[in-house]
Amino acid sequence: MEKGFTLPQDFVHSLKIRGKYALFLAFVVIAFVFIEKENKIISRVSDKLKQIPQFVADANSTDSALLLSENASLLSLSELDSAFSQLQGRLHNLSLQLGMEPVMEAHRQEAMAEKPSQQAGAGHRRHVLLMATTRTGSSFVGEFFNQQGNIFYLFEPLWHIERTVSFQQGGASAAGSALVYRDVLKQLLLCDLYVLEPFINPLPEDHLTQFLFRRGSSRSLCEDPVCTPFVKKVFEKYRCRNRRCGPLNVTLAVEACLRKDHIALKAVRIRQLEFLQPLVEDPRLDLRVIQLVRDPRAVLASRMVAFSGKYESWKKWLAEGQDQLSEDEVQRLRGNCESIRLSAELGLRQPAWLRGRYMLVRYEDVARRPLQKAREMYHFAGIPLTPQVEDWIQKNTQVAHDSSDVYSTQKNSSEQFEKWRFSIPFKLAQVVQTACGPAMHLFGYKLAKDAASLTNRSISLLEERGTFWVT
Repeated sequence: MEKGFTLPQDFVHSLKIRGKYALFLAFVVIAFVFIEKENKIISRVSDKLKQIPQFVADANSTDSALLLSENASLLSLSELDSAFSQLQGRLHNLSLQLGMEPVMEAHRQEAMAEKPSQQAGAGHRRHVLLMATTRTGSSFVGEFFNQQGNIFYLFEPLWHIERTVSFQQGGASAAGSALVYRDVLKQLLLCDLYVLEPFINPLPEDHLTQFLFRRGSSRSLCEDPVCTPFVKKVFEKYRCRNRRCGPLNVTLAVEACLRKDHIALKAVRIRQLEFLQPLVEDPRLDLRVIQLVRDPRAVLASRMVAFSGKYESWKKWLAEGQDQLSEDEVQRLRGNCESIRLSAELGLRQPAWLRGRYMLVRYEDVARRPLQKAREMYHFAGIPLTPQVEDWIQKNTQVAHDSSDVYSTQKNSSEQFEKWRFSIPFKLAQVVQTACGPAMHLFGYKLAKDAASLTNRSISLLEERGTFWVT
């Protein structure tokens, strides 16, 4: 009987060792792939939840639980991130030993490609605040940012706060309102649009609302996927301009904001620049503030048309010509001008916290040279200007006739900015010049000596300031 062939014992032992090593290596590879996939999911959840920091409840009496009622706690999320980071470190060391580092790098690149908004937020995302007052041309200038596809733009979201929270003029109440506006603004710049929900009337249901103020003035809220299919018989007060959309889904809006490279917001309810210091210094934000000003005589003339009911006493004074204008009205005008002037002076002094982050722009300069000023503003913000914006400016600043809509952004801008000179009585201009003289001097607006100089366009009421306005 023949003896069977017997493998050398050392060879058998070597095969067993290699087999175990191969199984171990296969297990590591499978575990690595699984964990990397889980990493993508956790990162997405983590990034979105971290965009919803706690809102300062005692500043506006909003229950902070509203913001995190359906999400995991930030503490649990932090612990999860910490544990996962440790596991990633161990896998990284093991991959170096097994020669798998190139594979891991490929997975990292794939993950970064799937999260462009987070990549931008890490070092490239810009946050732009257009700070103005009513009737200064801010809607028109805001379109310079609204028309760029990679910018998430919001039009006057603080309107809801003003309508919901009541504050008295002056003193502690004025400071309190500024703090509320600032804290809501911070959340909005971080893409936490849920912070607006408690202030929208009626309250949104399941994050759906038909009452977001001027939704149609934000392209980002009227494009896919935020523009959901139109729902018949559902009334939406502020509809999209060029297409019919269903009620605004705030969650979809948040996701759209996170996907965009940059964020811009227009606000006419924040007047004290010093209140913005915490936002400028916030490491999560790369905030640039553009303060837009306009000749206060033009502002008053425009407000008396747009907000006619609020200026009945002014109209009565002009018509009757005998009664003295209320000192309260004059004081309110003076206070508004002083608030704007003090903020501008602070910005132009360039304190350390604001250096390189503040720009002062006159509406008249934008109206005369819109494309040049748009380029300057984009350069200041650190955002490349696209041909899309340039085309919009060319088409909307050279129209044959201005729109009759007081909120229109279509203008023959080079002619429109001085029309107020023919609609305001000289004695009204005198009141403004007396109340707002210091602000007018700072911004380079010349005083009219008489009615003839007011209506004579050959006499310029605007001083040239050049690059003085970019700080």
